[in-house]
Amino acid sequence: MKNPNGFGSVYKLAGKRRNPFVARKTTGWDDDGSQIITTVGYYKTRSDAMLALADYNSNPYTVNASTITFEDVYNIVAANKFDKISVSSANGYKASFKTAKSLHQMKFADIKTAHLQSVIDKCDLGHSTLRKIKVLYNQMYKYAMANDIISKDYSKFVEIGVDEKESSRRPFSNKEIQLLWDSLGRLDFIDTVLIMIYSGLRPGELVTIENANIDIENRIMRGGLKTAAGKNRIIPINKKILPFVKARFEEGNTFLISNNDGNQMSYYTYYDCKFKVIMEQLQLNHKPHDCRHTFATLMDNAGANKVAIKRIMGHASTDITDKVYTHKDVVELLKAIDLI
Repeated sequence: MKNPNGFGSVYKLAGKRRNPFVARKTTGWDDDGSQIITTVGYYKTRSDAMLALADYNSNPYTVNASTITFEDVYNIVAANKFDKISVSSANGYKASFKTAKSLHQMKFADIKTAHLQSVIDKCDLGHSTLRKIKVLYNQMYKYAMANDIISKDYSKFVEIGVDEKESSRRPFSNKEIQLLWDSLGRLDFIDTVLIMIYSGLRPGELVTIENANIDIENRIMRGGLKTAAGKNRIIPINKKILPFVKARFEEGNTFLISNNDGNQMSYYTYYDCKFKVIMEQLQLNHKPHDCRHTFATLMDNAGANKVAIKRIMGHASTDITDKVYTHKDVVELLKAIDLI
């Protein structure tokens, strides 16, 4: 009789073996779409293997807890959690997992605070990223404790330090902005830096903008993450960056910012392979979020309407009672953004 979908399989190996029956189960999928197969164990009879597989399905890690890797625990947490959270939150977990590559093949039971802390200490991204990594640790250890994979929660001892991002953010100077303009056509993806500076988009929002949500003729796009005020907001397109947006839009990909294969680019790929390279080539010392800070500074210096600035940037405000944008609203947002 065929096992239920997702239950796993039992089959007999060739040759003379003491335990010829193997029980296996698909526990996840890798980045290439290939199955990740977990071997539950090897058994003398088919019935023993089926019983072990049934036990594994009721409590996945009681059978071989001593061999479970960091990646195994992540896969089961992802399978149980990702369909219950937002896409952006799931992407945060996935990115955090990639950052912890040094832990992937380690036995979970062998991982100690020093291993977890090392990932944090070597990460040169912002405090919010460190916080997401620790949240991932917490979720994984919560599951591991509940299923007797480990007896001590080492994630509690990981330190991510104090968030100093507000004091460390520096807007681009006028001279630096001009350098970006002067370097157009010379450096790959430099247009994306200017798009952020003249739109107020967060770097994580930039890579999630879909072309289906861009109206070139009316110079608006929809997008945004984070808060209720920031999600799915109208973002006017400044006249200065309209040619960049239009050129990428006409490439016909699903997302405005795409990789060489035309697929969505992750924030971490964008930061490591594009933004950091541009900053190094131009000998500038900036993080992606400095672009958003620059936008706020430019708008304020230009005397733009405060409510318009908050709406464009997705900030909550007592002056904003709803998220309904009338034609007049959009016209006012366009007027405001064209001040810079």
